[in-house]
Amino acid sequence: MIKCGVDTIEIDRLEKINPAIRERFLQRVFTKRELAQARNRNDILSGLFAAKEAVSKALGSGIGLVNWHDIEILNLPSGEPTLYLHNNAAEIAAEKGLNDWSISISHDRNKAIAIAVATNKFISNHTNQKKNLTFR
Repeated sequence: MIKCGVDTIEIDRLEKINPAIRERFLQRVFTKRELAQARNRNDILSGLFAAKEAVSKALGSGIGLVNWHDIEILNLPSGEPTLYLHNNAAEIAAEKGLNDWSISISHDRNKAIAIAVATNKFISNHTNQKKNLTFR
């Protein structure tokens, strides 16, 4: 099984958030680790937002059944985005057997886009039995 989700966002939507509510919005949507990684850069935050939406679509839940913090995207030292699912998002992924994920994020001056692809990856051991692999 393969599931995918895609989302795009105009970067200036984050730039235009009323400063009086911006901090509350950022804390509601992004984890502390994501905020630290993004360093308050709207292009990075927009990419993360699009990635969270894309993951929720691949899960088939959308945001609502899962909390924003249930989907966390952090970069490896190489810059590759890595997905961490928590709480309801992890439960939905497990129920659907989605245990191998790939996330891609890109942006230009005006828009950010992200795609999430999930599969059910199995490996065979010497006795030809299959095991689920876990993802980060």
